[in-house]
Formats: sequence, structure tokens, C-alpha cells
Amino acid sequence: MPSSPESYDVVIIGGGPAGACAGAILGEYGHRVLIVEREKFPRYHIGESLIPFTFQPLERIGMIPKMKQSAFQKKYSVTFVSPDGKRSQPFYFFNRYDRETVAQTWQVLRSEFDQMMLDNAREKGAQVREETTVNRTLTEGDRVVGVEVTDKSGRTYEIHAKMTLDCSGKEAFTSNRNGWRLKDPYLNKIAVWTYYKDSKRGEGIDEGDTTVCYVPDKGWFWHIPQHRGMTSVGVVAEGKYLTRGGVREPKDIFHREVEENLWLKDRLSIGEPCGEYWITSEYSRHSRYCAAPGLVLVGDAFAFLDPVFSSGVMLALKSGQFVGETVHEGLVAGDLSPARFAEYGAKMRAGVENMRKLVYAFYDPNFSFREVIKRYPEAGGEITDCLSGDVNKDFTPLWNKIREFVPLPDDLPYGEPLGAEAPAPAAR
Repeated sequence: MPSSPESYDVVIIGGGPAGACAGAILGEYGHRVLIVEREKFPRYHIGESLIPFTFQPLERIGMIPKMKQSAFQKKYSVTFVSPDGKRSQPFYFFNRYDRETVAQTWQVLRSEFDQMMLDNAREKGAQVREETTVNRTLTEGDRVVGVEVTDKSGRTYEIHAKMTLDCSGKEAFTSNRNGWRLKDPYLNKIAVWTYYKDSKRGEGIDEGDTTVCYVPDKGWFWHIPQHRGMTSVGVVAEGKYLTRGGVREPKDIFHREVEENLWLKDRLSIGEPCGEYWITSEYSRHSRYCAAPGLVLVGDAFAFLDPVFSSGVMLALKSGQFVGETVHEGLVAGDLSPARFAEYGAKMRAGVENMRKLVYAFYDPNFSFREVIKRYPEAGGEITDCLSGDVNKDFTPLWNKIREFVPLPDDLPYGEPLGAEAPAPAAR
């Protein structure tokens, strides 16, 4: 152990999109910030489809020129396919947003995208330490004052900081250890996925569209074309449905479900699966608190929703930007009290709840986007805004329309800072 701990303004647990975004902003402002990442980048990660409103945080940290110069597959639309193989018209983002900015996004390979993001944080002034595992947070009284880590050589040491950001992703490091992590009452699916090389895809502007293909019992496939001829394909549904008949092997589950959608079966009739078959479960999780003295939770460590509408990276970037700016203001003001993060927690929870309502509606067997828009044509634009990631609007009129078709969940009472003097007001 060193005789004296290292000291920073901010230490960030995790170098994924949330941590890299917050780190880039804080580094750009000149703060001493250290990102501690357990793995060595580039590393594999699922979650490849960026929705339109990732544009704003990517623009804020200077990533848009790099994205435009990359080989990533451009994405302009989303398409839905019924089990009988009937494909909807593509929902083009440029019918509602500026074609040169928000309306054009990307399908990314996360190993490459996350490496670009972490390198960008370095360029902005953040220090990065990879292959370094956080063992525990350090506390003085009720305040988090840093972390204890172990590096790849086996050396264990302390890092002290005025603020610790938990950007640990699905692991939800502090939420798990503090007993704050809560399952969603309903949204607990499992997913099985793999990758195809040189399978069928659209042409021209439709080459990179995300396709959501329904399977029975409100399960669905994602079909995400990537660069270099690769395509990410996965199925999400209730575990009891996917494992019916005693089928347990991910490969067997995947190929059986492909047979349930004619459009997808045709797409995968050429090309070859490559790599392993992955499986994960319990998608939707929430943290009871967004922050505590000396600590704030960001991205998936704060909340993660079922991935049907590809909201994960957008919420990670949005929260990383929000927290980066808020911590900067707190460092300048000399005030990093939990109450400073009340607006952050309320705004991010409001965005999560808006997207969560659409996810609940999607899984209801009595729900159809088509029927809602048929009765209320103006709902099409409102649905597009929410699905595109413009989640902090007042969607009350839309929810009133959808409730005529299916019930929607109440907001979960989570997200305020622990130790703040008063709960945060709802941010819409």
C-alpha cells in the first residue's frame, strides 16, 4: 500500500459510455478526473443500436465528427415485422428531425465505439486506468470519499476523490452493495443472441435500419445490420416461453425462434452465424437512489430498461452529460451535497418512466401502435419522439390516448438522492 492515497477531484467507476461521457466533460473543464476500468479495451459489449437523441451528448463531447468519419453503419429508420413476415413501412427519423443531425444515427460495434469514447475522454484530459478492479468504496462517516482498487499486478491501493461516479453498468456496483437495486415489477425477460456474417439486408438508405420482429406471446427479435457485413440478431421473451419443451441451450432456443418469423427466417437464409450464442436475463432494474453523499449513479448503474427500443446507450450518454455538468458546477461552487443531484435524479427518472410506459404497452398483447395512430393520427409524432429518445417532454396526452387501449404502469417512487433535505420534484 502506498504511504498516502492518490487524490483526484472525481473518480469514475467504469469506462463505458456513461463514464467516458462524464469523464470527457470533467476533463475538458480541467478537473482532475480518473476513470477506473476493470477490463482492457477494446472489449465485447451488447447494445449496438444508437437512437436519434444520442446526438446531443455526442455533440457536446466532440464525438460527432469522429462518428461521421467512422465505418459504422448509418441508421435512418426503424421497421416492425409481424410473425407472418409482413413488414411495416420504415419509420424514417428525417420525417420529423433534421436529416443532417438528429435524424441520422449509427449501428455500432460496441468494442470499437466504446474504445473511441474512452480515447475521447483521454483527449479531453481524463486519466484512464484499465485492468483495475474496484473492490469497495471508501467512506468517512456517511460520505463516500473514494475507492479501493486492485490493479492487474495485484497491487491494492486507495484513490481518494471529492466525488465518486458509479458508471459500472449492469453490474450496478454501489446499488447492489447498498441494497438499492430493485427489479421492475414486470419487465423481467431473457435474451438470446448471436451474430451473422453476410446475411440479407436492405439496400440504400434502408441498409442500416433496425428491425423489430414479433414472435408469439409478445416476444421479439432485433435485427441490427453493422459494418463489415456483420449483423446482430437476438430474441427477447419470457423465460418460460423461450425454454418451453425443456429446450435450454442458447443455440437451440435461437434457431427454433427464427422459425417463428418468416421475414427473419428469409434474412438469415444466407450468410453464416459466427461466434458464440449469448444469453442474459432480468433486463429491467432500478436503483432506489440516484446519489448519496460523495456518490452519484450514472447510466445503467442507475436504471436499465428492457432493450426493445434501444434506449440504453442514449440514457447512459444523457445521464453522463447531465452528471458531468452538475459535478463541474458543484466543484466550482464548493458544494457537492446530495441535494445538488435532485434535479438530475428527477429528470432521468422521468425520462426512464416515459420510455418504460411504451415498453409496457409494447408487451401488452392488446396493444398495437397501428391502432393507436389510426384512432389518433397525431399520436404518431408523439410516439416517434419518445422512441427516438426525446424522453423529457410532457407525454400526458399520449398516455391518455394509449390508456384507452391498455393499462400503463404508475411511476416507480425511485430516484431521489439519499441524504437530500427534500425529495426532488417530478421533472417532465
